[in-house]
Amino acid sequence: MKLFLIDAYALIYRSFYAFIKNPRINSKGMNTSAIFGFVNSLEDVLRRENPTHIAVGFDPAGPTFRHEAFEQYKAQREETPEAIRQAVPYIKEIIKAYHTPILEVPFYEADDVIGTISKQAEKEGYDVYMMTPDKDYGQLVSDHIFIYRPKFGGDYEVMGVKEVLTKFGLSSVEQVVDLLGLMGDASDNIPGCPGVGEKTAVKLLTEFGSIENLLEHADQLKGAIQKKVTENAEQIRFSKFLATIKTDVPITFDGSCCVREKPDKEKLKEI
Repeated sequence: MKLFLIDAYALIYRSFYAFIKNPRINSKGMNTSAIFGFVNSLEDVLRRENPTHIAVGFDPAGPTFRHEAFEQYKAQREETPEAIRQAVPYIKEIIKAYHTPILEVPFYEADDVIGTISKQAEKEGYDVYMMTPDKDYGQLVSDHIFIYRPKFGGDYEVMGVKEVLTKFGLSSVEQVVDLLGLMGDASDNIPGCPGVGEKTAVKLLTEFGSIENLLEHADQLKGAIQKKVTENAEQIRFSKFLATIKTDVPITFDGSCCVREKPDKEKLKEI
């Protein structure tokens, strides 16, 4: 059984900006780039991968637990373009017309919902493909959970444990969240440790294994790096918390609801 979990907003933004130089405008003057790109991607994955099960994860309206813990979380991001705001209700209607469930839980991001469903589905014997370009999903990968990463040019990259470890130079997928905690993540405004980039973070994790062990043995570090790590210990711990995708969101995977069905063509024509 093959379950595809689509990170909706990641794909919607990607679709919108793919046409930014040549936007798709309908006869009423509405920008339909995000809708067009999303549907193309959905159709492509259904045709190419033929999943037995599928669902789409959305971020909820309003703040999440990360925003409550850290007011600056994602604060550097520009306001959602109005064209995307207008597109989302149509995209949700299209997903429903495909008889595909929308997974959305107040207070939790789509990452957390997809992470939780992935782990539950894996236990039930599914091979799970998380369709997203986001690197932080690497922490969820296992023998039966993969990142299905769209690449420019219409191709896709499947990343399992081996590919994630090779990409980041780590020894275990659990270290992905330690890597993000140390180097930070500009796209989410996660601070990390000032002055520590990816190469230094990988070097530290190769030596110490985890953020917790690094902080416990910070006295073994020398010079400037010891100062940086020691002075920013709390920020490093907090950054790891922000970067950790939850796998215990209050939602239960129901395989029968995610069975791929034929779309309602009349409804799709109407939309």
